[in-house]
Amino acid sequence: MKLPPGKIPVDILKEVVFKNLGAERNEVVLGPTAGIDGAVLDVGTKNAIVSMDPITGAVERIGWEAVNVNANDVATFGVEPAFLFSCLLLPEGADSKIVETISSQMHNAAKELGIAIVGGHCESTPGLASPIVVCCIMGLTEKGKYVTAAGAKTGDKLILTKSAGIEGTAILATDRQEQLSKSFNPVMLESAKGFYSQISVVKDALTAYKTGGVHAMHDPTEGGILNGIHEIADAAGLGVRVFEEKITVEPETAKICRFYEIDPLQLISSGALLIAADPEAADGIVESLCREHIYADIIGEFNPSPHKRLLMHPDGMADMLQRPISDHLWIALSH
Repeated sequence: MKLPPGKIPVDILKEVVFKNLGAERNEVVLGPTAGIDGAVLDVGTKNAIVSMDPITGAVERIGWEAVNVNANDVATFGVEPAFLFSCLLLPEGADSKIVETISSQMHNAAKELGIAIVGGHCESTPGLASPIVVCCIMGLTEKGKYVTAAGAKTGDKLILTKSAGIEGTAILATDRQEQLSKSFNPVMLESAKGFYSQISVVKDALTAYKTGGVHAMHDPTEGGILNGIHEIADAAGLGVRVFEEKITVEPETAKICRFYEIDPLQLISSGALLIAADPEAADGIVESLCREHIYADIIGEFNPSPHKRLLMHPDGMADMLQRPISDHLWIALSH
């Protein structure tokens, strides 16, 4: 089977990757699980939350993105990210300037989030066309004081912060600026590039968790909002009903997606956060987020049937919630 660009299909994860996990250790509280972007380890009096992700589709701000995207995964457990390991793979022939650029981006992003960079690796790798940055971030919490993406319950409300396609909008506006500038005015493109400032969900996640009533959180990355919803539903073994008109798509995102003929709901969406919340707590969580100047809205609700995942259109019609084959960023970058 030829793999699509980006994340490998979930069935291959389950049938191949998850069956090859080395030795069993008692310290592993939560290991690799579909839809959950981190592990939980028992480290004495505390739990360690650990997550790892690469950045492969961005170029201009790759170091900054690598820190923030990985920090997001730890924060979705309701835990503050604290320690970072990195692996920088650079194209053969790269000079020291690119090492300085990526390292300084990572330093600035980590310092802003209170994260210490504690180790890693850097090399020039034959065969690479562009840099790849892989990060592993850890956070510590009191035992049991966390949530996972698998915690959603039947009847929970589904909350979304910010908007669809945030990261994809920023990447395309930055890395395809020359191409887009022929069709869009400079003000619009600068605004779209500024979406990088929204990519962190650390504040979103910690605010929601501290408010109370949160059962699960997940940041939709590859495959966008639609894939993120499937992943949080997969992890809980539930169905979901989503109201399309409640999902915010900013004008910059909509225009860039029309240009590339892609779906904003299937565009990489780091910066948005999906929250499964107790129905009685959902409004309070939205209000807490809004007080922190983070836009949020209730976009759907969970049901007990895993096969009943519906996207409700404004006209009252419904379709099955599409599961993306591959992120639409890759379609745009192929132009």
